[in-house]
Amino acid sequence: MMTQSQPVARPTEIHGIAGDVLLQYFERIERLEEEKVGIADDIKAVFLDAKSNGFDVKTMREILKIRKLERAALEEQETMMHLYREAIGMH
Repeated sequence: MMTQSQPVARPTEIHGIAGDVLLQYFERIERLEEEKVGIADDIKAVFLDAKSNGFDVKTMREILKIRKLERAALEEQETMMHLYREAIGMH
């Protein structure tokens, strides 16, 4: 733990590594991680709102996965699902 009497270490260049540049990357990542937590909380709130309005959140999550797929990948997945269902007697 750092006390007030200890000087703050400044980034330096060591073995060709620019400490100040590296520190900036760490700080950017930390800020983005904080934003990610906030966004995740916002997404949870939207799902809770949808659930309170009678929507099935599990189904919504599946639809979101499907919407991320490219058209060709989606068609291939649907074709395989159809074939597998037929193969095991699920019509």
